Amino acid sequence: MAYVSGFMAPVPSDRKQDYLDIATRSVAVFKDHGALRVVETWGDEVPEGKLTSMPMAVQAGESETVVFSWVWWPDKATYVAGMEKVMADERMDFDLGSLPFDMQRMIFGGFEVILDA
Repeated sequence: MAYVSGFMAPVPSDRKQDYLDIATRSVAVFKDHGALRVVETWGDEVPEGKLTSMPMAVQAGESETVVFSWVWWPDKATYVAGMEKVMADERMDFDLGSLPFDMQRMIFGGFEVILDA
């Protein structure tokens, strides 16, 4: 069954295009290493919670937008091997100081697909 890796990060709202440029560049890397689909979403209706919320999870500030992204893999084995290759791929060698988001506040995880309707 399919496997999904998900990512969420706060991005300064005025750096949307910078984020999209990096995301667009990264798509080829993920697909070259086994990903079937890459989806990037820009927060539109992401309410602040009282106990928990997406903005709280990534410590988003008032001038930041929560980005939620996922990569669809055929299975977990392809994900594990693919992510190792993605992280070693020289095309992912971004200048960390110029990234349009704080990697320390990015959260991520791998998920087994249990329903795909």
